[in-house]
Parts: sequence; structure tokens; C-alpha cells
Amino acid sequence: MPITDYLERNARNFPDDVALVEINPERQPTNGPITWKEFNLIVTAPGGQYRREMTWREFDIKANRFANLLLTRGIKKGDKVAILLMNCLEWLPIYFGILKTGALAVPLNYRYTAEEIRYCLELADVSVLVFGPEFVGRIEEIAPHLKNVKHMFYVGCDLPTFADSYDRLVTYCSSSPPAIEITDDDLAAIYFSSGTTGFPKAILHRHRALTHAALTEQNHHGQTKNDVFLCIPPLYHTGAKMHWFGSLVTGSKAVLLRGVRPDWVLRTVSDEGVTIVWLLVPWVQDILDAIDRGDVELSDYSLEQWRLMHIGAQPVPPSLIKRWLSVFPNHQYDTNYGLSESTGPGCVHLGVENVDHVGSIGKAGYMWETKVVRDDGSEVGVGEIGELCVRGPGVMVEYYKNPEATAEVLRDGWLYTGDMARVDEQGFIYLVDRKKDVIISGGENIYPVQIEDFLRAHPKVKDVAVIGLPDDRLGEIAAAIVSVRDGETCTEEELAAFSEELPRYKRPRKYFFDEVPRNPTGKIEKPKLREKYIGARLVEVQITK
Repeated sequence: MPITDYLERNARNFPDDVALVEINPERQPTNGPITWKEFNLIVTAPGGQYRREMTWREFDIKANRFANLLLTRGIKKGDKVAILLMNCLEWLPIYFGILKTGALAVPLNYRYTAEEIRYCLELADVSVLVFGPEFVGRIEEIAPHLKNVKHMFYVGCDLPTFADSYDRLVTYCSSSPPAIEITDDDLAAIYFSSGTTGFPKAILHRHRALTHAALTEQNHHGQTKNDVFLCIPPLYHTGAKMHWFGSLVTGSKAVLLRGVRPDWVLRTVSDEGVTIVWLLVPWVQDILDAIDRGDVELSDYSLEQWRLMHIGAQPVPPSLIKRWLSVFPNHQYDTNYGLSESTGPGCVHLGVENVDHVGSIGKAGYMWETKVVRDDGSEVGVGEIGELCVRGPGVMVEYYKNPEATAEVLRDGWLYTGDMARVDEQGFIYLVDRKKDVIISGGENIYPVQIEDFLRAHPKVKDVAVIGLPDDRLGEIAAAIVSVRDGETCTEEELAAFSEELPRYKRPRKYFFDEVPRNPTGKIEKPKLREKYIGARLVEVQITK
């Protein structure tokens, strides 16, 4: 059953029940304006009204209106429609409106540069772009070059001259569902996941994968109609959306919180009756530290209904969960593993009954299979290290227009994750390292080649390599090993100032001046650098704390 059927069912069965709430805490004073480059990796900028809500009937009507607007503009099955919005109440109705037309939804990372946005729009053959006020400058920069984008819809006030008003136009469109048959086999969405070559790859999914993600989430965390899910991460990310899909299955309320300050999180849990929260490692640490410092008093909040805290997107130190459960002893705990190529989290999960195995990512998720293999494809023995592979209904169709990259990771229905793992005697899977160079910081992927290419433009830099170093809060931070040109001297301060042109989350947090080792073919020998600066397998370091 296509994912859109769940929305229509909820609109029929629970028309007046609240589906979505958007909470925008007050913006804190700053020392000046914050540009998009300064957005913290894990913070969604607050703004707008403090609280808005939407019922299931309103949700479905808004999705139908946008679907019918797209149809009036000639959008048909198989076309691509991109979403470039901060988390807001409009995000999910727009997403479902796209799906109802049979077109493919293409969510974009709100931290993309103008050039990255242009690249993704062209790669995915996007014909319609929906964007918000935070992106006007970036879209204006590339708009003259977007030859395939026929329509742009702007969500918000102060309409730019090169776009049409989403808010005005949808009011004139029918609220009835479009008469378009959607099947599980139809293509549904394109998500982006950068590769080690620097620019994003387009991940193609069918409706079947989205539906399976919803069923997996509900199976793992047992959502009921009475649960309330708190969603903080950005909705363009598969993790945030697919965890919300559990609420869609049960017709329960979800809250979109635009901000991660500990008091904001606890206040929202208290005021909205939240029962399930998905947190990233840094946010867990921030909440616990705020409690320890006395910045927040738990007695000020109603938290008795909060039953489950789960984490994904990065390795989880067992000591952190032990600390959390000492403060919240009645909480269930789960961790989830997945990739955009596997429709987000859930292909492996720990399970709330296995809290004694924290440090492991768990076992195969609902309707998933796993194996750990050597380079020749044969399975490793207990305790041996190999590459983790997963297979199930959520595996991507392909990397869109990239058969070579597809062939590298898809073999006989198995998705080769690029993560190195071992399996213990009880079948629990432990990540130990990554085959790929990707750095996972605060739950987001950072791709070293982009930073390396940028730093090489510095006139004093001869060569550079970027690796991830363990970090107690973010899991990893980017560190640059810099080889300076002969006869030049360079300081960390110079490179930090130069790197301010990068978005904040991509800037190296540490710099080391050293030779960059390369093999005979010219490839940077990252394992040697990790051994020198970390001294052990990275993921093992992260999960043994």
C-alpha cells in the first residue's frame, strides 16, 4: 500500500485529531545577523510564530491542493519536484502532495551551497522547485542557469520576483485528491548522499521502500494512537522523516521543534505530552550537562509520559546511555542504524529489550537481512571483521544516472554499506570502522574531498588530507593534515580564517602540519593518518567510552 494511502486513511478516521505541531522557540539574542553559512550543523534556526498545528483533515487537504497545483502546471507521473525548506508545518503536506501526483519528491539539504543546489537539481532532472525565504539568495544566484526547472514556488512572505507564491496559488486549487493511481512499484523519491568524490549521488526509491520504512518504524518502537513523537532533525534527512512515519501509521500526533536547546526540548516534551523522542548524541549530552549544571530542573516539567528515547545517525558511547538511564531510569532505549540507500534507519536496530547490549547497533530490523563479508564476498566468522551488508524492501533502486556507482554497492540485492563490522556469538553487530572516508559529525555526513579541494586553494598549502577524529559530543570532528609549500610558513589561525568561507559544519576543528602520505597511484593513505592521529579504529574508539 502506497504511503499516501495512510494519510488519506487518517484524514477519514481521525479528521479533527492533531497530526502535526510546529514549535518555534524564541530566538535568542545574537551579536549580529547569522548567514546560512553560520547555521550550526545540528541546529534548525527558530523563527515565525511560536506554535502552529494542523489536523489530519487539514494535512490531507493541503497535500491535495498542492498536488492539484502541480497538475495544473503540467506535472505528471515520473517528473521530479524538489523541496528546499527549513522544518516547518508546510514541509510534509508539500512532500505528500508531490507523491499524490505520481511525481518524485526530491528533498534537498538546507546547508547546500548554491552550486550544490544547482548540481542536485540538474542531476535529478528536477522540473519544479519549492523553496523558502532562507534560500532566496542562493536560488537567485543560480536561477538563470536552471534551464530544466520550469516552475518555482516560494513558501513565505516577501515573494521574490523570480518565483510564484505557493501560499496564494494553493488556495485556488481543489481540495479533492487527484485521480491518479499510485502503486508500490512506482518511483517515489530521490534522496542525496554525497560520495567520496565530493558531489552528491542521487538515491532512487520506490513507494514500496517508503511504506516499508513506516512499517519498520512502527514495529520497532510500538507506536500507538496515543503516542506523541518529537521530531527535531531536518525533514530532508531520511532519518527524521522515516521515524515520523511511525506516527503516520498509527494516526498519532507529532511535534516539529525548531531548536535543540535543552530547556526547549524538555519544555516541548512537557507541554505537548511527548512520549517518544529521537535524539542525536550531542543533544543527549547537552541535556545531561544542563541537568548536572542546574541550568534546568526536571521538577519544572511534566515528563512522566516520556517512555522512549532512541538515537541514530552516529556511534553511541555506552557510557552516555548509562548516564542517561541513571537520570531517566524508566525510559526505554533503542538505537537505529541505516543509510539513505536503505530508506534511512531501521535496517539494523538494537531493540528496546536489549539495552544490556548498548555499544552494538543490534540485529537485522523488521523484514531485513544482514551479513558481514570479506572482500571476496564470503561471510566472516564470529568476531571477525568485514563489511556490513543489508538486504530488504527498503534498499534503493539505484544511484540515479550512475550505473557504475550502483554496481559498486548493489550485488544480488545486497547493499554493501561501506561500514566495517563484527558479529558476536549472540548475533549482535558491532561497527568498528568505515571503509569510506566519510566523516559523521553530529549525525550529518561530511565529505573530506570537498574540504580538501577548498583548502588546496590557499596559496601556502601544498597538500592536504581531511580525516575524522573522535569527539565526545559530535562523535567526530573534521581535522585537516596540511603540508605547507616549501619556503612558506602557515598558522592554524590563518587556515581557520580562510575556512570561514565554508559552511560552518564543514570547517575543520583542528589543523596538523605534517606530510600527506600518498600511495604510488597518488591516493591519500587515510588509514595511515588515522593510525597516526587516532591510534585505533575510529568507531571502536567512539563506542568504548
